[in-house]
Amino acid sequence: MSDPVYKKIEIIGTSTVSVEDAIANGVAAVVTGGEGKADWFEVQEVRGHIANGKPSQYQVVLKVGVHIA
Repeated sequence: MSDPVYKKIEIIGTSTVSVEDAIANGVAAVVTGGEGKADWFEVQEVRGHIANGKPSQYQVVLKVGVHIA
């Protein structure tokens, strides 16, 4: 059995609900986008948009490891 090889993809997941939803939305986009089998992710940065004095969107910068070989 050979050792796996990965490609690391940087994406930004967003959500108006929560940081967790932003992560899930980002990972789902990689999985459904045909990039390969997503095996892991790293959260690089968390930020958001403020509207009317309240958080209105969560933005999470992710690095996603995609198994390519």
